[in-house]
Amino acid sequence: MSSLPSLHGRNVVVTGASGALGRVVARELLGRGAQLHLPLRAAADPGLFGGAAAARVRLVAGVDLADERAVSSFYADLPGLWASVHCAGGFAMAGIAETSLDDLQKLLSLNTLTAFLCSRAAVVALRRQGGGGRIVNVASRQALEPRRGAGMVAYSASKAALAGLTIALAEEVAAEGILVNAVAPSTLAPEPGPETRPADGGLPTCADVAALIATLVDPQQVAVQGAVLPVYGRGAR
Repeated sequence: MSSLPSLHGRNVVVTGASGALGRVVARELLGRGAQLHLPLRAAADPGLFGGAAAARVRLVAGVDLADERAVSSFYADLPGLWASVHCAGGFAMAGIAETSLDDLQKLLSLNTLTAFLCSRAAVVALRRQGGGGRIVNVASRQALEPRRGAGMVAYSASKAALAGLTIALAEEVAAEGILVNAVAPSTLAPEPGPETRPADGGLPTCADVAALIATLVDPQQVAVQGAVLPVYGRGAR
């Protein structure tokens, strides 16, 4: 049996790696041996992924994930893709009367359009090398339980669309060995820091979500396809 990490030498894209969840996901996959390719809109912080594993991290600044050409160009430059994980997104909370068309379109762009463009480009890249691979999206609890979306209708709609995209795409590419899934976290506990106390109340953490995503992209994972998996923690009600 090989002692190499599960993702040793495999090229993995993580979007939203400068955000709280994306950063933890990237570090989890890096720890499992992945070669990371991180598209960032703004200039990258050189200290974002320091240490001995930094040589396995490729930061690409100036990539607008809502721009079709920018996304296609980024994926076309990859040396050979194994998995694409889409953590980029946004959140806004407002009643429908206070939500403008621009507000809705912004959330659809952040949460649905970016995942669509990255998923499409990932499929093209995976097909170019003969198929097989993994795609993981990040939905939300509201995508599975829309009644919890009161007061955040636009956000809930954008995440529900993302969940639908995941399931439909999974069916489309299943015969090619490309497994497409999503995780659907509830509210996440704040990451531990100098001014935060350990999480209580059973809320899941970014690390919990990252561990599940790592399982979904693992080459040994061949049974889960077209799933939107809840990550609600011990205190889910």
